[in-house]
Amino acid sequence: MRVCLASTSPARLMLLQQFGIRPLTVAPEVDEEAVVAAVEASEGRVLAPDEHVLLLARRKAADVAARLVDDIPGFDGIVIGGDSMFELDGEVLGKPLTAENAVARWHAMRGRTGALHSGHAVVRVAPGEAAHEVHAVAEASVTFADDVTDAEIEAYVASGEPLHVAGAFTVDSLGGAFITRVEGDPSTVVGMSVSTLRRLVRELGVDWPRLWSTTDPSLEHTDLGEHSEG
Repeated sequence: MRVCLASTSPARLMLLQQFGIRPLTVAPEVDEEAVVAAVEASEGRVLAPDEHVLLLARRKAADVAARLVDDIPGFDGIVIGGDSMFELDGEVLGKPLTAENAVARWHAMRGRTGALHSGHAVVRVAPGEAAHEVHAVAEASVTFADDVTDAEIEAYVASGEPLHVAGAFTVDSLGGAFITRVEGDPSTVVGMSVSTLRRLVRELGVDWPRLWSTTDPSLEHTDLGEHSEG
């Protein structure tokens, strides 16, 4: 059973590896802002966070699955797509990208509790068969310490870690020391809920243990792996 992660996110890759899965990683060719804008324009409304992450997770998985079918006709396995965003007081907080934004985020989050929304899509791909996709959203609440000092915030932002992650924090690296409580599947905060993935994989008729140690060296050199994810 082959496994392809439709992402080049180091956090998501590390997470799967920790749970015994060593997948091929392929960056989806999806313009996230354009996809969301198009759907919101057609529906005349702003997507809720759970709809937002699910839409992007499904588009990412579908894009990579279609490319695998075209470029590796014998591919037999699953494609996993994911997307995450953090919500605080009804406001969606994506990747801060700049130090100034990250510092402001942490001043706002200090001593507060927010929700991490994570979309998941899994596509079963097999030669000669139509692709079959299942999906779900997982959520986890995150509470930040109320005694995080301005100096700690400055140092954390200076590390560069929070600039390119949803919500400007991690739970499994430097940022974990500033988090006092997580309610829900902890892996959701890392980037994907592994328990949710297991359920989706089983819905596709695949036993979870079949995904353990599924490294396929022949896939690591495909041109699909040369794209970089935006």
